Amino acid sequence: MSIECPSVQFVCLGNICRSPAAQGVMESLIASNPRWQGVSVDSAGTAGYHIGRAADSRMIAAAKLRGYDLQSRAKQFERGFFRSRTLILAMDRENYRDIMLLATGSAPNVRLFSDFLDESWPRDVPDPYYGENDGFEYVLDMLEAGCPKILEEIIGKKDSSRLA
Repeated sequence: MSIECPSVQFVCLGNICRSPAAQGVMESLIASNPRWQGVSVDSAGTAGYHIGRAADSRMIAAAKLRGYDLQSRAKQFERGFFRSRTLILAMDRENYRDIMLLATGSAPNVRLFSDFLDESWPRDVPDPYYGENDGFEYVLDMLEAGCPKILEEIIGKKDSSRLA
């Protein structure tokens, strides 16, 4: 299978904290490295609580301090993403379960974000929504640790598909 334009879909609950921040971190990384150009990134939520709204203002502020510009608008995860995305990354095991409930068969392109982190990180990217500002910082730390590894895996698969 040839991967022409790899795509990543980040998924959290409401698509206003973790997944838009992951999208922003990833977009910044892609812009900074010519090798990663051409990877498309999107985010969505398993629930439709905030459709059309910008990211949480606390996440926008925390991301801005690190140089990330979060411009996405909340949307709900759709079944069509299983076919149209190279990789779908759930922020936690509950999001993963909710995504898999929508699958109509196997979905090998669905994984946990933490699959790209070492054991020093928790298995789930914690939802900072009901916490203090340090929770938003911690989520950004996790995203900055995992996103480059995600890009390396995707680009590695794309490069190896050219050799096939």
